[in-house]
Amino acid sequence: MTYPNAWLEYLIHFHTTQDYFECHEVLEEQWKNEGMKGNLWPGLIQIAVALYHQRRGNKNGARRMITSSVIKLQTEIDGLRDLGIDTEPFFVVLNGRKQEIEKDGPFEPITLPLTPSLLKTCLNEANVTEDEWFSTDSADENIIHKHAYRDRSSVVDERQRQKLKKNRVF
Repeated sequence: MTYPNAWLEYLIHFHTTQDYFECHEVLEEQWKNEGMKGNLWPGLIQIAVALYHQRRGNKNGARRMITSSVIKLQTEIDGLRDLGIDTEPFFVVLNGRKQEIEKDGPFEPITLPLTPSLLKTCLNEANVTEDEWFSTDSADENIIHKHAYRDRSSVVDERQRQKLKKNRVF
């Protein structure tokens, strides 16, 4: 089975470095490239965003994202299976995380239940062993607060252009 490269990148970031911000970035690009249709990619993106928020102490953001993710992904069972997700334990993991967030439990990384075939593909792509695949080590500050370190000048410039365009009088 072949999987989209962005999906493999997401899983590698998710499980090896827990760089949830990067997970969001790679799958958002995949979603855009596929025409921004359906709930599959947005739901998977929201898992990473929920964990990013939870790790940073944003309980409300984490709760909103994990709740929205579960709702979206419940409509994408076949798509999840096609991506190599073992769906029954997958939703157990997500709902368990939702409960932990609601109880204001401490952040701990999670593993997504993958089929053996997908796990083997990921291990090969990441060039790691199963022991190295999932680390519970704390991420460094650059990963935890990654959004604060990125260059957003192009986004700011585009917003300014759109504002000027909107306010132009003819």
